[in-house]
Amino acid sequence: MALKALLVGSAAALMITAPASAERGTDGKLKLLYWQAPSILNPYLSSGIKDIEAASLVVEPLGRHDEDGFMVPYLAQEIPTLENGGVAADLKSITWSLKPDLTWSDGSPFTARDVKFTGDYCMDPEAGCSPLARFADVEAIEVIDDLTVTIRFKIAKPYPYGPFMGAQSPVLQAAQFANCMGATAPACTEENFNPIGTGPFVVRDFRPNDVIEMVANDHYRDPAKPAFASLTLKGGGDAAAAGRAVLETGEFDYAWNLQLAPDVLESMESSGKGTTVVAFGTAVERLDINMTDPSADLGPDERSTAAHPHPILSDARVREALSLAVDRDVLVEVGYGDAGRPTCNIVPAPALYASDNTACLVQDIDAANALLEAAGWDMGSDGIRVKDGTRLSLLFTSPTNAVRQDSQALIKDWWASIGVETELRNIDGSVFFSSDPGSPDTMQKFYADVHMFTSGYSGTDPEGYLSWHRCGNEPRPASQWQGENYHRFCDPAYDEMIDSFARTAELSQRGEIARKMNDMLTNESHSLIPLVARGRVSAHANTLSGVKMTAWDSELWNVADWYRTK
Repeated sequence: MALKALLVGSAAALMITAPASAERGTDGKLKLLYWQAPSILNPYLSSGIKDIEAASLVVEPLGRHDEDGFMVPYLAQEIPTLENGGVAADLKSITWSLKPDLTWSDGSPFTARDVKFTGDYCMDPEAGCSPLARFADVEAIEVIDDLTVTIRFKIAKPYPYGPFMGAQSPVLQAAQFANCMGATAPACTEENFNPIGTGPFVVRDFRPNDVIEMVANDHYRDPAKPAFASLTLKGGGDAAAAGRAVLETGEFDYAWNLQLAPDVLESMESSGKGTTVVAFGTAVERLDINMTDPSADLGPDERSTAAHPHPILSDARVREALSLAVDRDVLVEVGYGDAGRPTCNIVPAPALYASDNTACLVQDIDAANALLEAAGWDMGSDGIRVKDGTRLSLLFTSPTNAVRQDSQALIKDWWASIGVETELRNIDGSVFFSSDPGSPDTMQKFYADVHMFTSGYSGTDPEGYLSWHRCGNEPRPASQWQGENYHRFCDPAYDEMIDSFARTAELSQRGEIARKMNDMLTNESHSLIPLVARGRVSAHANTLSGVKMTAWDSELWNVADWYRTK
């Protein structure tokens, strides 16, 4: 059956073991630098990569994806498959067998009841769970015994690895989060900032948007790991400062997400203190086009629903014109070099799911102008188009980053050439990617017309990722501003394809459906405008070994195997 191919060989994959110190904690302190500072350590209440990665040091899923995209067991004994009996023949359930004798960092036993609790926690309708799409079609989670848990689906699930696979869906301790169900979840500050985990490290002090201090987990399942006695994750600053701190000064061991111009990275690396690591996966730098009216004259509910469509961007011709005006080759040349590729797809990989859509790759200013003319936008005397007294004026936001600000400036100039007036604004990444429901500047609120950031998905199957854009998954007050349909796209035909994708087992048919969904979001609706397929670029000190960069999961997925080269 097609399911076997979907597993990408994971049934044979084993836990990766790298050389490590003979005793836990003999390599001193590990120093990580994330210039977008984490603001929470509960991945279920944040869609920010910075938060998910920091949390992955502490809380773990049943399985993860290695550097090649293969599924590997972590808290589970093996990856369930049809062949080993873990996936039911009718594809309506998956049974996970847990490793025996696992304990939480407080010494209490890890059991199947924790797995069930975590699923119930996320699926609570009042919880505002960010990765809720991963639990699509789950009917029940059943504890068979202390070491066995079965997830039952309402329909046959050809790809049943949404729940508890990857850093976005770890297992929480039931005892710690018992009083944090539903609407109370965001208010559980102690639990969300200091989760008890099974991972290699334990939180000792967390200052949101600043620094996290951790120590080795005395109850970690491998007595020789982690090699480091303690860990500091420093947040804030910018990508350039982070790169210098590893590649030039050697002040830190690891710097995350070095979105810097290629010549800048080359200059830093020439100092000889560290090396960059790159991995291509599913990450795409994109423009989200707001489909609803962000006007401050409207209330929060009104600004987040299709009942108030955007007064300018509701016209697909305008959205297409914005896309056609962009020169993606220049964006890659200026900002990414070998770590970027122009793309028209929101799903750039694996090849099975990548559309052959290339319509956006050639900049066409004449075609963009023609579309705006046809849409009734006449060029004004000052070079800005006007329709029925409304200027074609847009607020364009992005997280603060030198490459993004360069990209914004280029895009502003290209849009000016088609009569679009653009106001640029950049927001600190720790705020933009925050889950703070009180902040007006998060990507979930989207109180702008266009914003730009990178998104992608862990693993090799895009079912959950493409489900982000289902009607009703828009962040809004009722969901405590959780939900991943940031651009508030809604099309019943797209929702039907989500459901069809979930029911389809044959691999080539899954690829066909995914490509159609990609094209509806990009080439047809133009509500998402992909720009650059990005490789993940980070850096580590030459004295740090064991790093296996992955684009399919948290970059810190195998941090327990990292060690210091003497």
